Amino acid sequence: MVPAGLAARGALSKVITDLWVPPGSLTATLLPRLRNIYHPALDGLVIGFNASTLMFEGAQTLARSSGWSRIMRRNAWFQSRALDALRRRRPDATVLCSYSYAARHLFEYAKTQRWTTVLIQIDPGLAEERLVAAAHAEHPEIEPAWRPAPKDYWDGWRRELDLADRIIVHSNWSRDALAAEGVNAEKLVVVPLAYDPPAAAAGFERTYPERFSNERPLRVLFLGQVTLRKGVMAMLDAAHELRNDPVEFLIAGPNTLDLSRRQNNGGRIRWIGAVPRGETGRIYQSADVFLLPTLSDGFALTQLEAQAWQLPLIATANCGDVVRDGTDGVLLRDGSGAGIAAAIRRLRSSPDLLVAMSRAARTAPHSRADQFAAALQQSLQ
Repeated sequence: MVPAGLAARGALSKVITDLWVPPGSLTATLLPRLRNIYHPALDGLVIGFNASTLMFEGAQTLARSSGWSRIMRRNAWFQSRALDALRRRRPDATVLCSYSYAARHLFEYAKTQRWTTVLIQIDPGLAEERLVAAAHAEHPEIEPAWRPAPKDYWDGWRRELDLADRIIVHSNWSRDALAAEGVNAEKLVVVPLAYDPPAAAAGFERTYPERFSNERPLRVLFLGQVTLRKGVMAMLDAAHELRNDPVEFLIAGPNTLDLSRRQNNGGRIRWIGAVPRGETGRIYQSADVFLLPTLSDGFALTQLEAQAWQLPLIATANCGDVVRDGTDGVLLRDGSGAGIAAAIRRLRSSPDLLVAMSRAARTAPHSRADQFAAALQQSLQ
């Protein structure tokens, strides 16, 4: 989405990425699940490493590499390949833009070329990990596979921050968290994520019943990774508190939690599991309200996706600034189970308010790819 917006403005010379799967390519034929890694606006501008990427991932799987070890090896491998591509380019570039955690060596090279370096910081970094670590300390049995990132990971990230001339973050939450970690505030620029809604969403009309009942409960959707970071424990506490209310929770996404030791939540919960990208529209259509109880997110694009399908939002402030409290949703000042339950009860008892919020969500201001690109260009001036 970001490269497409820059390309449309004539501000992009090349994109270097691990996978690029044009229609009709060998990769698209052999691995159809990768066919969405493509955008027609970038034809002729992309340098991809399809064969090398698949070989690398296959070798890591055979070696049973996983977790942070695999992530750090992947980041180092990609930077090595990207550096080779950069060195073969004509020295006409003026700006190198890269994503966090895989930018250090690229920026070191860019500095030798006197290029401007722009880091797109995808999350609040170490500040976010501290929040998540506290949640794991409170519930150590729920997500047993979780581990904090090793020191080398964060040391490399600190070096990226030092080398960056500009650091793009997607929310005030991220900006404030990074500033609190000692990042130079003058480098930080907030550019919210971009989203172009699907055509099918434009013709969708959401309706609500006059009242909710056990036969037609209020359907509260969570869509994303089912992890402690996403605030799932508070959501389960809310489900338990609402177990006698006409409320059903739809939980969609890959689940890393072990709830075997947790007492029965009561509550009506439908565990949907992982949802293919092409089927998320159906999930959004089936819900009445979207819940994002996250402990921390750089932005959470699902908020914009939900609004495209006219869903009112219930979200914490620890992510991108999307919810207009009382207009198109509820901004949680208390992200506990009790706080979430209170917000849901308020909406469940006021279908007219849900209708008004849904209409407001349909007309909510969204950042498009071209707007993001314009803001990104402006941040460099």
